Amino acid sequence: MEQVINVTYPKQLAFSLKMQDSEFVQEMQKLSIIKLYELGKISSSMAAKILNLTRVDFIELINKNQISFFSYISEDEIINDLKNA
Repeated sequence: MEQVINVTYPKQLAFSLKMQDSEFVQEMQKLSIIKLYELGKISSSMAAKILNLTRVDFIELINKNQISFFSYISEDEIINDLKNA
């Protein structure tokens, strides 16, 4: 089941980004899912499914948006993970 969310934005926003309205809507949908992933609200597999991508394609997409696939907060956390591997 899908839900619809209406977002109001200035008409010139899509124009300033050199996008058609439909392109802008798709971009906003994609970026909102990426942000939910970045905040740890959804998994990469759920994000990929919502965006109709493979998980590998989603990982490539977040990389293009300069978001790390890894959620480590500090170097110590990485080292602890490696020690326990």
